[in-house]
Amino acid sequence: MGDLNGLPSLAKVVAAHDLAAKKSLGQNFLLDLNLTEKIARQAGDLSQCDVLEVGPGPGGLTRGLLLHGARRVLAVEKDPRCLAALGEIAAVSGGRLQVVEGDALDVDVRALLTPPIKVVANLPYNVGTELLVRWLDPGPRDEDWPPFWSSLTLMFQREVAERIIAQPGGKAYGRLAILSQWRSTPRIVMSLPPEAFTPAPKVHSAVVHFDRLDEPRFPAPSKVLFRVVAMAFNQRRKMLRAALKGAAPDIEDRLIAAGIAPTQRAEQVSLEQFCALARTLAP
Repeated sequence: MGDLNGLPSLAKVVAAHDLAAKKSLGQNFLLDLNLTEKIARQAGDLSQCDVLEVGPGPGGLTRGLLLHGARRVLAVEKDPRCLAALGEIAAVSGGRLQVVEGDALDVDVRALLTPPIKVVANLPYNVGTELLVRWLDPGPRDEDWPPFWSSLTLMFQREVAERIIAQPGGKAYGRLAILSQWRSTPRIVMSLPPEAFTPAPKVHSAVVHFDRLDEPRFPAPSKVLFRVVAMAFNQRRKMLRAALKGAAPDIEDRLIAAGIAPTQRAEQVSLEQFCALARTLAP
């Protein structure tokens, strides 16, 4: 631990390795080590867990995870410029840090991690939502759940974070809320202003912690649920009897059977009701 604390400041690391953040990679570096350790603490006890970190950049959160006692950290970094800085952390980590160069969308991390596994990351803005959807919907079959992770602690734009925890009745409520809340319990645990980052983005950020549910919150066939939710929110201004007319010829009867008024719109329908509808539409 002493060697980790003896590393140079992140500002010096960025300068020494010429690590100007690239907009094309969705990079906004968090250089305040007090903040990165605070984010690591939001993930809970890491001493018995392997941790997956995506997009570590110069390694601020990586240091926080190691200092917070992570059993092991797997850091997946797409930007080759960051590898030398991460290597300096690995050299004093006592073998607890493995750095993999690659795109997190392509790397099979499960082969490199030992359960229990937590994901903790300041996600690049340009792939954050896509990665979350993959982690929440790991395969086409319901038996692909539960996934490899036990919890996710992820940084998003504040707007995305609010969409994740949104409840029926508002504009933020949509597919991301349904997917997140069906298979996990998400909550916002930290908020960060633009000036916390280098360079400062134009938006506020928030950390969302997801506790995995071993079984979905309400029973429903995943493929049918996601299809009907997509149909409903793709035309969210329409009444459901119109938005879902392609789902079944007798869609009004099925909506009523699920406890949904055919004249309702998607944003008025609860997760439990969507699951009930998916069950009535299951083959």
